[in-house]
Amino acid sequence: RLIALGTAVLSRLDLRDVARPHLRALVDETGETATLSAPGDPDAVTVDFVQSTSSVQSVARVGRPSVAHATATGKVALAFGDVQLPAGRLQAFTERTIVNRAALAREVERVRGQGWAEALGEREEDLNAVAAPVRGSRGELVAVVGIQGPASRFAEDAMARALEPLLARAAAVSDALGWRPTAKEG
Repeated sequence: RLIALGTAVLSRLDLRDVARPHLRALVDETGETATLSAPGDPDAVTVDFVQSTSSVQSVARVGRPSVAHATATGKVALAFGDVQLPAGRLQAFTERTIVNRAALAREVERVRGQGWAEALGEREEDLNAVAAPVRGSRGELVAVVGIQGPASRFAEDAMARALEPLLARAAAVSDALGWRPTAKEG
């Protein structure tokens, strides 16, 4: 009975309401735009964001798809969700976009192993991002939290500094949704 009651309460939680304070905190902690995306098929879709306060900002819009093979959010969805890439040739958005399926499979496996993804100018030349999974009570991928910013400011060193708060905030949202990691998942 308690499990049924807990499940009923969790089903009434609005993921955006749970995640929003964490998105705000990520912006405060990193100075960059924080996003919340829902897994899609094949592309995740932005469902909420908090914009950076800097005068130069990355573009975030509710409803904007995160291309599965060319964004940090998309790579998280490929690594942790039930997303399959469509057949055919993968589109190159920049010269850094991974379009080789074998190389992408290796990248997705790396993301799965480390628990987060990055994209360095893969969808847009001047846009870098990191992203991490948000899990539901059964460990399933329910959302992706990301941080994105202009490559001139959100370079590899800034992205590395953003990882700890990103992973902590994604875990906090997962925890609020009732996810309890196994020893293997950490």
